[in-house]
Amino acid sequence: MNSSKKNSVLKSLAKLLRENSANIISENKKDLELCDRRDLALFDRLKIDESKVKSMIACVENAMNEEDNVGKTLYKFQHENGLQIENRIVPFGKIFIIYESRPDVTIEASVMAFKSGNKIILKGGKEALHSNLFLVKLWHKALISNNISEDFVIYLDVSREKIQEIISENTYKADLIIPRGGDVLIDFVKKNSNIPVLVSGRGNNFLLIDQEADFEMAKSIILNGKSRISVCNALDKIIVDEKLPNLKEKLIELIAFLQENKLKVFGFGSFKNFNLDLEIIEDVSILKEEFLSHKIVILLSDSLENSIEIINENSGGHSAVIVTKNKETALKFQNEVDCGAVYHNASTRFTDGGEFGLSGEIAISTQKLHFRGPLGIHQLTTNKWFISGDGQIR
Repeated sequence: MNSSKKNSVLKSLAKLLRENSANIISENKKDLELCDRRDLALFDRLKIDESKVKSMIACVENAMNEEDNVGKTLYKFQHENGLQIENRIVPFGKIFIIYESRPDVTIEASVMAFKSGNKIILKGGKEALHSNLFLVKLWHKALISNNISEDFVIYLDVSREKIQEIISENTYKADLIIPRGGDVLIDFVKKNSNIPVLVSGRGNNFLLIDQEADFEMAKSIILNGKSRISVCNALDKIIVDEKLPNLKEKLIELIAFLQENKLKVFGFGSFKNFNLDLEIIEDVSILKEEFLSHKIVILLSDSLENSIEIINENSGGHSAVIVTKNKETALKFQNEVDCGAVYHNASTRFTDGGEFGLSGEIAISTQKLHFRGPLGIHQLTTNKWFISGDGQIR
């Protein structure tokens, strides 16, 4: 399928989304009525409003404007015997994504896969069923109106047991599977799948306040990191360098600032030595936990090396921040912290395909193969060798 045909389908989809905005919101309300509103993170991920529909449309339109790299030559070599050898970009083929809560993924993930030449198999959570089925219905209308088969976008409304069977037997002959959600979902897919797995979704992001930090900047970045609690780029842990000037006064100020902004603040480990009016957690397992809540934990470190070690041992490999005026310290941190996105003086909330100049994202990879961080159109391809000869033998 050439780029013009792909864009024609996407143009139809954007039009259908715009025309059906009220219907999308109406179907989503059916899901929201069944949602436990006490789970603030789930409710936030599940809700579709006019702004969310506009974001879906923007994702589709941005993908239309994205260069289509499928077929592009990455490398050329002419063998001494006359063979013409090229390495070109090709689609994976079929991408299977299993995701939780967020119905906008039904549009965004499919758009990324479609523009990069892939078919996609979708399995959303039952909590978003009404929203997802309606959005897939619009996808199918866009495909059919352009004489393209519906099987470019397949939605599976089946039980957990059936999904286990499908991914273990690879019934749909998928080339890649992406579990986008929490640890339970990711572990389920990794244990049951015979399809190559690309892990996505887990956050548990750390921020280090270095001894040479601009403290007011750090406070601002931390607060922004908790501006949405339901997303994988939210901030969960703050490490404070023990050599920060006026340490105790700064800790008191930081705790008060966070509490004033409705965050549940906890100290960890050696924090208890400061005798602050704060609940102290000593169980080290808390450092590996992704909160998806208003909870945030502060801990102390005696060196940059120790801070890096703490992050590499406990974070989800997603995003990490250092706040410092020292560029050499920042560079050491960015080089040695083992995360997909490493920040100097900026919020983890920027780890997002759109914010990184991609047209959107299918997921944020927290592993090193085959790409890392936000996965957009150009990351959903692989390569193939094309060799032309006239009878050469070796």
